[in-house]
Order: sequence, then C-alpha cells, then structure tokens
Amino acid sequence: MTSTDVKKAAGKVNPMKNIYIEKLIVNCNVGESGDKLTKAARVVTSLTGQEPFFGRARYTIRTFGIRRNEKISCVVTVRGEKAREILDRALKVKEYELKNANFNETGCFGFGITEHIDLGMKYDPSTGIFGMNFFVVLRRAGTRVINRKRCRSRLGTHQKVTREDSMQWFRDTFEGIIVYPEDLM
Repeated sequence: MTSTDVKKAAGKVNPMKNIYIEKLIVNCNVGESGDKLTKAARVVTSLTGQEPFFGRARYTIRTFGIRRNEKISCVVTVRGEKAREILDRALKVKEYELKNANFNETGCFGFGITEHIDLGMKYDPSTGIFGMNFFVVLRRAGTRVINRKRCRSRLGTHQKVTREDSMQWFRDTFEGIIVYPEDLM
C-alpha cells in the first residue's frame, strides 16, 4: 500500500487538486455592426451584468459584407460565482448534455445555444433573438506561477487540467452526460 492509498483511505484530499472555473467567456457573434450589434450587446449585458467588449473583423470578406476592423461581436468574461450561475443556466438549456468534441486537450470546454430566451430572459420583439457561445476555462490552484512577474516558473504536469479531468469534473459537478459520436449512430 502506497502513501497515496493510505491518504485516500484516511479521507485526506489534496486541496491543490481541486478544479475550479477560472472564467466563463460569453460570445455573441452578430456578423455586422450597427443596430443589430447594439441589441446583442444589450442582451449580453442583461445576462451577465457586465459591459461587453466588442470584437472586430480580422479582414474584409465581401461576400459576408464585413470590412476589416469593423465591430462584429460582443464578448464578456465572467469570473467567480456569477460564472457558475450563468454556466448552470446555459447547461440547463442543453439539458446537461455535451458532445465529446466540446472538450479540448487543455481542460476547457465550450458550447453554443441558438436562442438567448431559453436562458430565462424575456423576449422583446424590438431586440429579437440571438444565439451565443459559452467557453469555460478550468484550472487548479497554483496556476499563477506561470503568469506572475517574480519567480515565474513552469506548471507541473500533475497540476495541469487534462481533457479527462475536465470531462470528469463536468460529470461530477453538474451530473452531466457526455455523448460520443458513435452513440448517435
């Protein structure tokens, strides 16, 4: 019996291994500037309670009718308990069911919804209906060592959140279901 087995049997858990939501990124991509983008920003603001940042087009695409540096989307980064609350509402729309492909190798996951009114917001005919994407970044304690100014260091392999860790966290925290493409056939 190893020392880790003894600790698990005694009920001791390493607090540095706990996974938490570092941030939730809410993105509403409209594809054009003007009145439609302003309405989308109002929807994102009412959902998160924060003022959105406007994303710009990287280059001109004439078929889509967008020009380089034109504002085409609004993005908000939410942290803390508010992020958890918004994520819970968004997963409720998806019925706590995500695809295997929604999870990436760095332990993050993302998904989209087609109608913002499914989040429990009231429908306003003057605003319309907008879809949005949610992207969740998961971390373990101690990740700050790679970002701090003084005594910067590398993150150990056991401290990184892997794809399997994030999938297990999703199953445990939200009692979620992960659908694999083979299951759909």
